[in-house]
Amino acid sequence: MIIMVQHTVSDYDAWKAVFDEHQAVRTRHGATGHLLYRGANDPNEVTVINQFPSREQAEAFAADPSLKDAMERGGVISEPRLTWAEETEAADYRQTKAA
Repeated sequence: MIIMVQHTVSDYDAWKAVFDEHQAVRTRHGATGHLLYRGANDPNEVTVINQFPSREQAEAFAADPSLKDAMERGGVISEPRLTWAEETEAADYRQTKAA
């Protein structure tokens, strides 16, 4: 299960410091990892993919009051857009030889 969060931040480096600090909370809710992406046209457009073993753990993290505080301290300036998804397939083309 993943939660994909997209939002705009005022300063990526300032946001990233708070994001890193907040890892303990993600881990406490069972997060197994994350992926970060920055917008190609706007580096302050951030996409975060948080990975969890279950939807219940992901929802508990999303409801944690410290998340809103971390977003405020990190300079999130847009309404976060959340998407919940389950992995259906993963492929790594680096391990595939061209035909």
